[in-house]
Amino acid sequence: MTDRNFNPNQYSARRRSLLLAAGASLAAPFAAHAQAGGEDIVIGGSIPMTGVFAFAGIGIDAGMKDYVKMVNDAGGIKGRKIRYVPEDTGYKVDVSVAAFKKITSQNKVNLYYGDSTGFAKTINPELDRNGNILMAGASFASELNDPVKYPHQFLVGPDYTEMFGILLNHIAKEKPGAKVAFVYSDSEFGRDPIDKSEALAKKLGLSVPVKIMTPAGSVDVSTEVIKLRRAAPDYTIFHGYILAPIPEFITQGKQQGMKSKWMGTFWTMDSSTVMKMGEAGDGFMGVMPYRYYYDTEKSPMLEKIRALHADYQSTAYIQGFLAAMLFVESAKRTLEAGKPLNGDNLKAALNSIKDFDTGGLIGVPITISGNSIPVGRVYKADMKAQKMVPASDWIKL
Repeated sequence: MTDRNFNPNQYSARRRSLLLAAGASLAAPFAAHAQAGGEDIVIGGSIPMTGVFAFAGIGIDAGMKDYVKMVNDAGGIKGRKIRYVPEDTGYKVDVSVAAFKKITSQNKVNLYYGDSTGFAKTINPELDRNGNILMAGASFASELNDPVKYPHQFLVGPDYTEMFGILLNHIAKEKPGAKVAFVYSDSEFGRDPIDKSEALAKKLGLSVPVKIMTPAGSVDVSTEVIKLRRAAPDYTIFHGYILAPIPEFITQGKQQGMKSKWMGTFWTMDSSTVMKMGEAGDGFMGVMPYRYYYDTEKSPMLEKIRALHADYQSTAYIQGFLAAMLFVESAKRTLEAGKPLNGDNLKAALNSIKDFDTGGLIGVPITISGNSIPVGRVYKADMKAQKMVPASDWIKL
C-alpha cells in the first residue's frame, strides 16, 4: 500500500537537509579540534620489549616516551600533540612487520621506529609504497646509510663503518702506524664494517695484521686468542657482540702477556655492559655517539633527564630519546614550511638540520646531510669510578 500524498522530490530534499544537518553537527567537534591544532602526529614503534634485545628495547621505549611527554607538556608542535604507539616485537622480523601493519592500519602514522636491520630492510619497499613515513631505528647498519636505496630512513648516529672510522682516526692520532686487529662475530652485524674499515686503516697508515671471526655467542676462544697474541696488535677492535666473548678474549690475552688496548662499538658500550667485564674491562675503550647519563659537561637535556630519573639511564634510552627529538624536529620543520607530513618532506626537513644543538646529548652541533650522524667520541672504562670517561674529543667524519 502506498501513500497517495507521497512526493519523492520533497522526500529527497528533506532527507538531504537532515543529512546535511547531521553532518554539520558531527563535523563541529572535528572542526573545533582542527582549529585547536589538528590531529595527533603519530610515532609508531616496533620495540623489542622482550627477547634477546629487551635490555635495549626497554631503554629505547622509555627514552621515546619521556621526550614525547616533554614536547606535549610544552604544547606539542604547532598545537598538535605527539602520540607514541609502540608494539613489542621480541626482536623478530616477522613480528615486527606484523606490528608495523597493525599500527599503520589503525593510525595515520608519519614517523616510525624499527627494531633491527632485518626489519629496516624488509619494510623498506612498504615505506616507499606508503610514502607517508620517515623511519629511524636501533640499527646502525652501513647498508642503510644510502639515501638512494633507503630514501625514507635514517640512523640515529654513525653507521658501523663510521664507528670504526672514528676509532681508527683516534688510533692514528694517538699512535701513528699502529697495528690494529679486528675481532668480529659471524653475523651480518659482525661482518658489516670489516672490509671498508681495513681499507680505511691502510689509508690512515695503520696495519691490520689479523682479522678473527667467531660465532656470535662463542664461549671457548683459546685458539683465537693464540692467533691474536701472535699478531701482537697495539689495538684490538671488537664488533658484532654485546658482551661475550669480549671479556674472555681480554682476560686470556692479558694472561698471555698481550699489551693491546681493547675497543668496542656502540652496542657493547653501555656503562652497565662494560662494568660487567669486571677487572678485565678496566681501560676498555669504544665509540659512543652520545654523552652518558652521568657526564658532567654542560648538557641541559641530560639535566632534564636526570631530573626525571635519579637512577642511571642506558645509552639505548638516550638513543630512543634522540630519535624522538629528531622525529619531532623533522615534523616541526615540515609544518613550519606549510608542507604536508609525508616521507619525502619529512626526510628533506631532517636533511635541512645543520649545526643543530641536541641540548648536549651529542657534544657538538650536528648536521644530517645523508642517512647518518657521523659523529662520536672515544670513551674509556674507569672501573674504580664505575664509569665511562672521555678518552678523546668529539670526532666528526
